[in-house]
Amino acid sequence: AGKRMIVLSNSSKRRENSEKMLTKLGFNPSDFDNIITSGDVSHSLLQNKGDSQGCQNWDVLTSLIERKKQNVFVFGSGDEDEAYCTSAGWTLSSIEEADLIVARGTFTINDGSTIISKKDDEANYWRVMEDSMTVAARRKLPMLVSNPDKVRPDEGLPPMPGAIGDTYERFVWTTHCHPVGDMTEERARGYVKRIGKPFREVYDIALGEGGDRSRAIMIGDALETDVVGGSGAGVDALWVVKDGIHGKEAEQMGAGAVLDVFNGNEFTYAYGKRVTPRYLANHFRW
Repeated sequence: AGKRMIVLSNSSKRRENSEKMLTKLGFNPSDFDNIITSGDVSHSLLQNKGDSQGCQNWDVLTSLIERKKQNVFVFGSGDEDEAYCTSAGWTLSSIEEADLIVARGTFTINDGSTIISKKDDEANYWRVMEDSMTVAARRKLPMLVSNPDKVRPDEGLPPMPGAIGDTYERFVWTTHCHPVGDMTEERARGYVKRIGKPFREVYDIALGEGGDRSRAIMIGDALETDVVGGSGAGVDALWVVKDGIHGKEAEQMGAGAVLDVFNGNEFTYAYGKRVTPRYLANHFRW
């Protein structure tokens, strides 16, 4: 029918990894007009080259790069975290010397000389994370989150980098709020840049300038990223209810109740705005 199909993935890895995953799932990556990953867009922003992808750069990163302040502390996936950063021109460093934090995973903490693994010692991992966030918040370091997802749709809904971003915002706010300072929750949000659904950069790339957004549709299973993202980008959303992260809740409560609970939660990327998908489907069938 001549429709364009674009994949938006919140993966913190580069496009090549998503192409491999699509192939493993039985898809031909060449069937898609574009495959956009949070990791790829973040990598461009780390080089101040967002415009090459079709989105705005982050002025905080632009300033750091222009001043040659490119030391980075990484909350990582444990999969080529150092190569990801160094290939964009950054040097891993301690939290005390870092100019930026990159959150691209919830499995390791990497300062270039030591890697703390959650798998090896989970208690130590959480201890080092808290200590690192305390130092970073005191220094008001900016954080780039290259995967805004807060939980992974596995048993127990384990945390993802988006949860690190939320936690760090609270550290910044509580470290500098009244009576020691004038930091607000909204201002603390400015220290964390999230790249991926539901934030505008990936939609700007996907939809381009001057595109007719009334003829686009966002299809996804997650209310907080897919439906909120589509709404914010000005396109209709089709919520796939039972195939993804809300499947178990929807079976127990029904889709309407799940949506009501979500809209009653002020601690989501909707930031208190009510969202309603234009369409619902129980399952996504290819």
